[in-house]
Amino acid sequence: MLQLYSKRPNKNLYILLFIIIKVTIMNKWLELLRNNDYLGIKKYIKNGADLQETNEGGESVLACALRARCDEDVLMLLIESGADIFDFDDEGVSIFDMAITYDNLWMVEYLLEKGLDVNKTNRKSGFTALMAAACYGRVEIAKLLLEKGASQTATDVKGFTAIDFARKMNKKSVLELFDYDPNAPKNMGYAR
Repeated sequence: MLQLYSKRPNKNLYILLFIIIKVTIMNKWLELLRNNDYLGIKKYIKNGADLQETNEGGESVLACALRARCDEDVLMLLIESGADIFDFDDEGVSIFDMAITYDNLWMVEYLLEKGLDVNKTNRKSGFTALMAAACYGRVEIAKLLLEKGASQTATDVKGFTAIDFARKMNKKSVLELFDYDPNAPKNMGYAR
């Protein structure tokens, strides 16, 4: 049983209180983001909210805003208030990756304007932005990445390219953008 009162501070109690406070703070962020509540977010920031908070997966407030599909006004408010556009979570998934996953062309363009390298990845797997666009069938984003010099031949740690991922996920509209030979042998190393 957790002892709530003692002459000596209880380390477990402090840890529990820390966790409760952290979850409460992130829950407030998530509620505001889910509602795309520009004024609520602005007030929360003005009252000292921490833009560097993360959820249990290590995702930042800005990453959570992308997941919640917040509009450009909310995203710019977060960025102008100090959210780190080059942040990535514990798995190496970056804000750039999140923008692609959630089909936010505006954010992808914004990040590229800020000098983001289309071929850089923080993921241990080597999974690139173009591979993500191929997997999710993000045609407009894939076009933009290719225009900005994304490598079609870059491979992840298992040797797969963006073309392999587009084939695996049957994203024909993305395959049409690539230097792709439909008669070329398939990379069958993936699990499908």
